[in-house]
Amino acid sequence: MAIDTTSPVPDALDTPRLSTRDKLVLFVLCAAQFMVALDFSVLNVALPVLGADLGMSPSALQWAVTAFALPSGGFLLLFGRMGDLYGRRKLFLSGLALFGAASLLATLAWDPASFLAGRALQGLGAAAIVPTGMSLLTTTFPEGPARDRALGISGTLLSLGFTVGMVAGGTLTDTFGWRSTMGLLTLFALIVLPLAPALLPESRTPDRPRLDVPGAITVTGGLLALIYALSTAADHGFGRADVVISLIAGLLLLAAFVKVESRSAQPLVSLPMLRRRTVAWGNIGGLVTFSMMSTVVFVLTLYLQEILHLSAFETGLVFGVQGVLSAVAGTYAPRVIGRFGPRRTLVGSLVGQGALIAALLGLDTGNWSVWLATAAVSLASMCHLGAIISYGVTVTSGVPDEEQGLATGLVTSTQQIGITVGIPLLGVLATTSDDLMSGVHTVLALDTAIVLVAAAVVAVGLRVRSGAVEPEPLGAR
Repeated sequence: MAIDTTSPVPDALDTPRLSTRDKLVLFVLCAAQFMVALDFSVLNVALPVLGADLGMSPSALQWAVTAFALPSGGFLLLFGRMGDLYGRRKLFLSGLALFGAASLLATLAWDPASFLAGRALQGLGAAAIVPTGMSLLTTTFPEGPARDRALGISGTLLSLGFTVGMVAGGTLTDTFGWRSTMGLLTLFALIVLPLAPALLPESRTPDRPRLDVPGAITVTGGLLALIYALSTAADHGFGRADVVISLIAGLLLLAAFVKVESRSAQPLVSLPMLRRRTVAWGNIGGLVTFSMMSTVVFVLTLYLQEILHLSAFETGLVFGVQGVLSAVAGTYAPRVIGRFGPRRTLVGSLVGQGALIAALLGLDTGNWSVWLATAAVSLASMCHLGAIISYGVTVTSGVPDEEQGLATGLVTSTQQIGITVGIPLLGVLATTSDDLMSGVHTVLALDTAIVLVAAAVVAVGLRVRSGAVEPEPLGAR
């Protein structure tokens, strides 16, 4: 059955009413996702102060980020599938408890080893929270307007988490010291953890198949190696031997993973699922929107502080405007998806993101450029948030409940890899350029081209045509 887009569609356009319990469930799941997103950025501004306090060299500070990124990205698919098999609620609660304890350890750290241990355990807890939290959301809210609204709120808070972290990190560090950034995460965990057990339902696959151990080893090892290589390359370039070896090892392990899965009777990742157009092309759209937007934020931070000489606080205000408009976009994105469908919304959002990034090519050394930067990056972020929400809806639509952990694991793995891959691949062109202004323009031009080409490719892959009617997803009401 098709949706008639020439007349109003009440179920798609009306804001669905949520019960009090639904709102509380959504609060718990979104607060946990916000907490993890906050952790990605809240520590960045505090790193120099942290290093001086704990006696960490500048080169060792990279591990404050990498120690979190490795387990948080490497174990996403494994934990997402384990949630499917053994209980999503159980794994979600375990991840929350681990994250809270690890944040407390990082807050009280007495030397570099104890701090990095806390960061690594935070990452492991996040790897359990993110895919199981999203799969609990997609199995709690039925496919259609209710799920679209829930994913819209979740995507908004995900984006806000990164932005709030950038602004709050400097304020907390200047006022209370770097330990307050980790203490804030401990407080979040203490608020969410007591509420979750009574509100969240348990869910798992009914047949309880065995875990695909060879698949788990190869995909986790491959993701760990790949994320290490990309994280290290962001600071030291691709010329280091450990980066090259890790990159090759990661690609070989992921190739071995595909081979293992093709022969496994009970694979960790169903290859037929990866061959779904919505899963494959939706995740490609997600990978591009995350990687290219993270690159824009990186080079704009350099531009605002190094070329326009804005303070860290003033730079934070620019990205604060971005966060506010992202929240506005999150409010309306589910309605746009209901009107045009997730596939067309994804493609349109990518086109908007690319066009607005192109507007940043007008930046120069004049102080007026701060207004162009603020307007363009904020509007681009609104399109970016539309792409985040619509690709999540695209990938999870029509997927059976027993495979939602796997589908959401793929979504969150795409997020992590996207955030990690953009800066080392493109951002390095700005940092290594003899003329920073020229380097910023080069990065922005390449960024624009990649997003617009991706929009065209995803449109073809998802068979999105101008003026075409998008089929009603399975399970929609």
